[in-house]
Amino acid sequence: MAEEEIEKSEGMSKQEEVLSDIKAFFELNRKEIGKVGKEGERVVQIDFNEFSEHSPELADFLIQKPEEIVQLLEVGLEELEWAPNNARARFTSITATQEMKIRNIRSKNLSNLIGIEGIVRQASEVRPQVTNAKFECPSCGTIISVLQIDKKFKEPSRCSCGRRGGFKELSKDMVDAQVLVIEEASDNLVGGEQPKRMTIFLKEDLVDPRMEIRTTPGSRVKIIGILKEIALSNASGGILTRFDLAVEANNIVPLEESFEDIKVSEEEEREIRELAADPELMDKMVRSIAPSIWGHKDEKRALALQLFGGVKKFRSDGTAMRGDIHMLLVGDPGVAKSVMLGFISSVAPKARYVSGKSASGAGLTATVVKDEFLKGWSLEAGAIVLANKGIICIDEFDKMDEEDRSSMHEAMEQQTVTISKATVQATLRAQTSVLAAANPKFGRFDPTQSIPKQVNLVPSLLSRFDAIFIMRDIPSRDRDTAIAMHVLAEHKQNVKHDVISKDLLKKYVSFSKMKYNPELTDEAINEMKEFYVNLRNLPQLGDSPNQAIAIGARQLEALVRLAEANARMRLSKKVEKVDALLSIDVVKSYLMQVGYDEETKTFDIDKIGGNPASGRNKISVVRDAITELEESLGKLIPLEEVEKKLDGKLKVEEIDEAIGKLLKAGDLFRPKRGYIQKM
Repeated sequence: MAEEEIEKSEGMSKQEEVLSDIKAFFELNRKEIGKVGKEGERVVQIDFNEFSEHSPELADFLIQKPEEIVQLLEVGLEELEWAPNNARARFTSITATQEMKIRNIRSKNLSNLIGIEGIVRQASEVRPQVTNAKFECPSCGTIISVLQIDKKFKEPSRCSCGRRGGFKELSKDMVDAQVLVIEEASDNLVGGEQPKRMTIFLKEDLVDPRMEIRTTPGSRVKIIGILKEIALSNASGGILTRFDLAVEANNIVPLEESFEDIKVSEEEEREIRELAADPELMDKMVRSIAPSIWGHKDEKRALALQLFGGVKKFRSDGTAMRGDIHMLLVGDPGVAKSVMLGFISSVAPKARYVSGKSASGAGLTATVVKDEFLKGWSLEAGAIVLANKGIICIDEFDKMDEEDRSSMHEAMEQQTVTISKATVQATLRAQTSVLAAANPKFGRFDPTQSIPKQVNLVPSLLSRFDAIFIMRDIPSRDRDTAIAMHVLAEHKQNVKHDVISKDLLKKYVSFSKMKYNPELTDEAINEMKEFYVNLRNLPQLGDSPNQAIAIGARQLEALVRLAEANARMRLSKKVEKVDALLSIDVVKSYLMQVGYDEETKTFDIDKIGGNPASGRNKISVVRDAITELEESLGKLIPLEEVEKKLDGKLKVEEIDEAIGKLLKAGDLFRPKRGYIQKM
């Protein structure tokens, strides 16, 4: 088809000249192309710049008439004996003038070769698609070929002999096809711009199983392809005057994600190394995190460590240990939780900011949606998948829907999202740090109550956070004066609080992640081991069998990640004692807020989940009292008798709470009002 068009428009000599030029280009790259054939491959990758240097005229024609030139490239490969059989020509780059944002594509770009970048948002299933169909005329026996370009299957309308309709279908040429939807990356947006989307058509080798890693939702890619119009129809099947746009891909080029995208100049590297050697580095970091917010030094220190993150490792059995740090901020209204999330999302090399209550469609994790082009189901990635290898900042974390809440367990620990709906079964990568903020149900945080009683989050999800901080608004004259001065100073023009600029901080994080994966030293290991063992074996009041567990294995892993993050911040290849001591201090600061039981005067990690040792001891006391009463009163125990027996030992509300937990656990039941009975 391409050869006929060139022949008609410019003559046979021009066609031969183009083919000769193409073959000459391939001869210059004979070694690389021959290697493709020897490896059993049939995809020839072409660099546009090399192609343009060889023949600027041919490169211009490629931009204007890409289908014709690509077909001629493949004809040229077919005619070369040493080239792979049935080879496909795929371009790995394109001229800068044809690289554009999705939002800037217009009808003047139709039929041109263009390049667009984005994140894969949806991916349909791979299904066969008809490209050509052959029919036979019953009247004269003529074979008629019909190219299948549109979505609707086309049959010949008439034969040269005059017959209309009733043609016999002989065969169909089919290729595997897939539809992607890509979305503009957030770091390419300016101000309040919302990301735009584009539909991408893939076929043949572009949907091979080995290409799946490039088309998985959440992957960042460059699409080089031909812009085409897609006819839209109304409810009755009529074609509308308005058309949609889509790109028929010539190639998918995977782009390095997150921190690896950011380039650091020699001058910037010098600045970064000077900062890393500064003894006041952590203090400068704290003052550079959300500088418009006064105070919250412990929280800002932990946020700085979260930006740098720990090192991903693999256990001896092959299972992965995450390096990403998860943090939760819980607190009163107006304590700047959202501001901190907004700052981190703007300074992290790759980040997404979402609200738990407004996340829709794919939500936070992933979902399947109906594919309007291939009439099947396609996978749509949620925010945590789209932020893969970055940070997701989730405001109103306690208000996310039940389905997302369930999926977050897997996403935070295994760092994958598994989905099995309709005909789609997939596991998506979610190597993402989670920074979440939640509000107490009753407005203000009550330090005497556990987090699950005040925030709509289950203990199993809370246990996956490396650090949890409570941000309270407590009146204090000195503190309130400092905050007021800080806030009012913000209204002055040209007031600067940050020590490290946003741009340099972003490059600092990128540089450290790219160059440094620190390893634990014996000194650091011993320091963390001593802290862990000593804290777990602190002397406790009383001789109850329900002793408090000060710290668990998950907190030990959090210590390692925080220490690695500090070593990275220092641009060190070793995690040293100083890093271990800082990570211990961070863990202590958050345990004092959420893991200290005032009743027992001990650290108790189970307090975070709402079931501290003191509470378990009360349950034991109530259970023992019921057992003793059963011996004297029989199986049916009046509640007032339990209260009388425990008068002076426990408060009435403590007894009610313990009985409620025993009822919930199935140890007791209520045979009638005012009575309880053991199961």
